[in-house]
Amino acid sequence: MAPYLAAVRNYWALLPAIAVCVVLILLYAVPTLINPQWTTNILGLFRQQPEEGEPGLSPKRVQSRRMLAGLMVLAAFALVGFNISLNREANGCYQAARAWGAIDGADREKDPCINKIYGSFIGDGSGSVTGSEPQPVAAYQVVEGKKPKYLRWIQNRPSYNDIDLVIGVGGNCALDLRVVESEDKVTAVIDNSDPCPPDDDISIASIELKEPLGDRKVVTVDDKELKKLDVDLDSWPTVLGKLVTGG
Repeated sequence: MAPYLAAVRNYWALLPAIAVCVVLILLYAVPTLINPQWTTNILGLFRQQPEEGEPGLSPKRVQSRRMLAGLMVLAAFALVGFNISLNREANGCYQAARAWGAIDGADREKDPCINKIYGSFIGDGSGSVTGSEPQPVAAYQVVEGKKPKYLRWIQNRPSYNDIDLVIGVGGNCALDLRVVESEDKVTAVIDNSDPCPPDDDISIASIELKEPLGDRKVVTVDDKELKKLDVDLDSWPTVLGKLVTGG
C-alpha cells in the first residue's frame, strides 16, 4: 500500500482507528452470524455452548440478531471503503497537480484537494494581452465531454456545464493568465514579462469559449501548441489493484 499512498498520508492516518472499529465489530458480528446464542452476553464470546439452564433465544430473536450482525459487517466494510475513497480523491488531486507542473511542498500535501490544486479565485483568463513579452502556458485540458472527476473534489470547483477547457498555472501567475479566442486558434499566455517561477500549488482557470473548440489549436507564445492533458482520478479497479499489490 505504501507506494500508492506515499504522496498523501493525511487520510490514511485514520486507518488505525478504523482498524480498531472493524476488529471490534467483527469480534461481535462473526460469532453472532454463526450462532447468536454465543453473544447473548460478553462472556458468551468465549463459550461455544450455552451453560446448563441458560434460556435459549427465540427464532425471531435469532433472526434479528443475525440481521444486526450482518448490518454491522456491512458497516465495517463501509468504513474501510470510505477511507480508501478519501485516499483516492487526495491522491488524484496530488497527481493532477503534479501533471499541471506543481512541485512538492510539505504544507501543500496535507490536503491537496484544498491546498495544492484549486479553482481559480483571482483570474479567469479574460482580458486582452497588454505586455510586449508574454510568457508561455504549458498545458490545457478539455472538459467538454470528458468531465475529469478530480475537478469535483478541488476547492472552488468549476461547473462542468459552463466550461469547455481548464488551464492550470502556478498560483503566483493566476492573475496574469490571458486566453484569447480567434477563428482558427485559442491562445493562452501569461501577461507578464517575468517567467512564472516553479510553484507548489496550481490554480485551475475555467475557460468558456464563445464557439466550440472543434479543430482549432490551443497555442501559447510563438504559436507553440500547448500540451493536452488527460489526467484524472484512478479508477476503482486501479486503486484496489494498487492497494493489493503495493504498486
